[in-house]
Amino acid sequence: MKKYLIIVEKTDTGYSAFSPDVPGCGSVGDTKDEVERNIQEAIEFHLEGLREEGYAIPEPSSYSSYVDIAA
Repeated sequence: MKKYLIIVEKTDTGYSAFSPDVPGCGSVGDTKDEVERNIQEAIEFHLEGLREEGYAIPEPSSYSSYVDIAA
């Protein structure tokens, strides 16, 4: 099992999500929980398609961190 970083962003109509390690794959949802479920399903579906077409599965390599900025 692999863990892929996802980025969730608030939008005017709900939430959007993507994974930097899975280019071309994204999802949306009305709530945080919904978008997280949707992006998980989208990534699984995307990777399944890559496997079926004989493409390499991208390795997770992104990470997240915060920096302190005096505002």
